[in-house]
Amino acid sequence: MAAVDAVVLLAVVAALGFLVVPYAKMALLEMGALLHPAASCLSAAAFAGAAVAVAAAVLAWELVGHHARKCGKPRCRGLKKAVEFDIQLETEECVRGHPAPAARSALLAAAGAHPVELGDAHRELEAELRKMAPPNGRTVLIFRSPCGCPKGRMEVWGAKKVRRIKK
Repeated sequence: MAAVDAVVLLAVVAALGFLVVPYAKMALLEMGALLHPAASCLSAAAFAGAAVAVAAAVLAWELVGHHARKCGKPRCRGLKKAVEFDIQLETEECVRGHPAPAARSALLAAAGAHPVELGDAHRELEAELRKMAPPNGRTVLIFRSPCGCPKGRMEVWGAKKVRRIKK
């Protein structure tokens, strides 16, 4: 199937080239005819300056766009297409080494993730996450803003597995 896809891709590129090249050639010839009288009046330095100005404008536009995507938090990366949420499954071994809930909530608040309340949908989502959670583990749903920073967090614990005490 990969070979067939490659052949189809080459056929499409060849067809586009066959259709686009004559029009591009005609457009360049017409632009050359229009710019020929103006080219004698202007020096090459003016054309080079205009090209540098256009390149600088494009670069500035990209930099401003990157900074506009950031939310203002210290470690915000300003991603273009960040995922809306992450689901993390944590087993019993992973949960065992975590800090106490009070310390964990302070760390989460510092990172910008706060507990989420969704109203009626909250119970349904909790039920689905509880099904996914491993025994004695938890499922963590992290909601993210468009820049990729955590916006909210929902933790749901899995079913408790009773340990037998050997005598």
